[in-house]
Amino acid sequence: MKRKVTLKQIAKELDVSISTVSKSLRDSPEISEDTRQKVQAFAKLYNYKPNLIALSLKNKKTKTIGIIIPEIVHHFFATVISGIEHIANEKGYNVIVCLSDESFDKEVINMEMLANGSIDGFIMSLSKETQQKKDFHHISEVINQGMPVVMFDRVTNDILCDKVIIDDSLAAYEAVQDLINNGFKKIGLITTVDYVSVGKLRTEGYYKALKSNGITIDENLIVKIEDIDNCAEQIEKLMSDQSLDSVFAVNELFAVTAIKTAKKLNLKVPEDIAVIGFTDGIISNYSSPSITTVSQNGIKMGNKAAQMLIERLESEEEEEEHYKTEVIETHLVQRESTPTLK
Repeated sequence: MKRKVTLKQIAKELDVSISTVSKSLRDSPEISEDTRQKVQAFAKLYNYKPNLIALSLKNKKTKTIGIIIPEIVHHFFATVISGIEHIANEKGYNVIVCLSDESFDKEVINMEMLANGSIDGFIMSLSKETQQKKDFHHISEVINQGMPVVMFDRVTNDILCDKVIIDDSLAAYEAVQDLINNGFKKIGLITTVDYVSVGKLRTEGYYKALKSNGITIDENLIVKIEDIDNCAEQIEKLMSDQSLDSVFAVNELFAVTAIKTAKKLNLKVPEDIAVIGFTDGIISNYSSPSITTVSQNGIKMGNKAAQMLIERLESEEEEEEHYKTEVIETHLVQRESTPTLK
């Protein structure tokens, strides 16, 4: 059985550009007869099946960017979209936003729907289910046909493309270290299941902070939540542990649920239990008490993702791709849910 090849592989084997391969497969008069025959013979030999929809995209500019996000509950994703829109509009591009609802199937459908000539490129954050399945064929196919993709926040090393992230592990480490610096030793962790990339990295940061300070890791103080809509019961069970003196939550919803649970259990924040969250959104600022949180600059992340994608779209180069990963800086925003440094 002959191996499946991509446009990029054909271009590399024949030492021509991806554009030349694409045009040759469509019998474009811009390409010499000799080159067309050579490309078509090679494609036939390796049973290459072109994605005709994707092929048309490379040569049909819409000045529109497709954004796929996993959900809209988090304020963070709204700020990223705002950041993308600002740069896109400035450069004369429009945006279309689609929601995967943490579903692999919906993510695939969104990509297929937009890959019909509607957009020029994608900016996306992976759904929970896509990360669980580790199936990225829909993204690979789009990239291999010449459409640029920029991933942000939830990314995968299995796909070669431009990415915009924060150092999740380091940011979590610094947040937990702040608790330790305040004398807290029994630090609970409210995190996601391991296949969600950012949750896994933030969990690693928590582990590193405890180990580097000689604090024994107690698995009973760690809750890994799969279903955000039904997390309150698990969080209440964790916070009922009398030995617990503080909580690190890997996102804003977990943090505000911890604050709410503390009130239900008649625990004062931060006197009886301190709370640090992640993602500095509206909830953290207006919660009572307001939540100390890691600032994850969604606007800046969106700005950078849009800049990277538009640079790809407007680049004239057809050479081998060199992808970049941009790391956005974070910092801890001190509020009422933790005591001031002793």
